[in-house]
Amino acid sequence: MVYAMTLLGAIDVISYFDIDEETGAGILVDPGAEPEKLEGIIEERRFQIEAIFLTHGHFDHIGGVAEVAHFLAEKNPAKGPVPVYIHENGRKYLTDPAWNLSSQFGNQILLQDSDDLTLHAVQDGEEILLSSGKKYRVIHTPGHTTDSILYYNEAEGYAFSGDTIFRGSVGNDRFPGGDGRALWQSIREKVFTLPEETVLLSGHSEPTTVAEEKRRYRRT
Repeated sequence: MVYAMTLLGAIDVISYFDIDEETGAGILVDPGAEPEKLEGIIEERRFQIEAIFLTHGHFDHIGGVAEVAHFLAEKNPAKGPVPVYIHENGRKYLTDPAWNLSSQFGNQILLQDSDDLTLHAVQDGEEILLSSGKKYRVIHTPGHTTDSILYYNEAEGYAFSGDTIFRGSVGNDRFPGGDGRALWQSIREKVFTLPEETVLLSGHSEPTTVAEEKRRYRRT
């Protein structure tokens, strides 16, 4: 079951829990703000978070990672540091406040390996398998950022699309590492080649489908 949570910050973002209903185990996607809110939900619903997935390294998607990871590590010390997945190009964003845009909002967000979390660099086509049997394929979609990725659950027909594509719009390509030509190539060759019924769960819009967005941009 996917639970969408709107988190309020300098830029509001939609974060997602993807939880196996039988075991309560699952993932947290893009915890960009309000870590206390996320921690309260984890505690109240007894979610067992196995990993944190990051669709890209902008501050509004990574801002709450360190605090949530600390909470999870303290809650389950025997499990060790929380695995945090991000594309291999994401290191630049995680270590540079200008690239992750936090410096533009008077902040300095940095993310690195610690006692609470371990960063896992993933590549296009890599598959991540959870204890519940849920499996996600990493799809690299550069354009909004160089590290943008989708996490595609083929068996259940949805993808966490970050800021690559929204309902009725696409990601901004004017930030560091942005490339409009690469963005549209990613959408045409990576997003629009997924099954048309695939649900796209973005960071800043209501859900949409591949079919719906292909109809909008059929001439691209």
